[in-house]
Amino acid sequence: MFFGYFSFPFSAFRFQFMNKNYNYLRRRLMIPEYGRHIQEMVDSLLEIEDRDERTRQAKAVIAVMGNLNPLLRDTADFTHKLWDHLFIMSDFRLDVDSPYPLPTREDLMVKPERLAYPQGFISHKHYGKNIAKIIKSIGAERISTAGDTLRNAILYMRNKSAEYNQDYPNNEEILNDLMILSEGAIILDEEWLKKNDTECKVAHSNQKNKRQQRPSKQQSKQQKGGRKGGQRHNMQ
Repeated sequence: MFFGYFSFPFSAFRFQFMNKNYNYLRRRLMIPEYGRHIQEMVDSLLEIEDRDERTRQAKAVIAVMGNLNPLLRDTADFTHKLWDHLFIMSDFRLDVDSPYPLPTREDLMVKPERLAYPQGFISHKHYGKNIAKIIKSIGAERISTAGDTLRNAILYMRNKSAEYNQDYPNNEEILNDLMILSEGAIILDEEWLKKNDTECKVAHSNQKNKRQQRPSKQQSKQQKGGRKGGQRHNMQ
């Protein structure tokens, strides 16, 4: 008896599937920021035959587009941009009385000019371009007035050469590179280099020792925490 109620054939069922309407199946939006509803409004403008009525409706669409950004709606440049966006969304087929010059497809498809990137040859790439400029500027000055800068530059050259070549350079290589980078303006003897290079190494080692002696952030936090704990213990 229970199965009697379902004696009718299963072919009587008519399955109606819902039509799925995904965005990737729809037409591509010219300016997605305005959404599909604004695009449909612009499409409806193209179907209006009367020019005056079409212009009036276009102004109404401009007002709706301006409501998306109410803070910029009253500025003149923003209104001009809205009218340009309206013509772009209509694929430049909208014929209305615009208060601004009508944009063209050619104006929007103009390619930007190619940027002129600086081209320069670096003779010693492991030193970099900045150290070459520094040495060239030192060559235009006197060695006595640019002694500290030159010593720092030499130390930088030694460190970079050691990183690049995996070997610490000798004095002859440094003197030769100085002469090339300064275009012959800096010609030093090995005695000056030994004397000033030693002073520079001592100053560099002192700075390194000071950095190592400084407590780290974690140690300083622990020291501060210990001080606070000691103060609390004394107060109790």
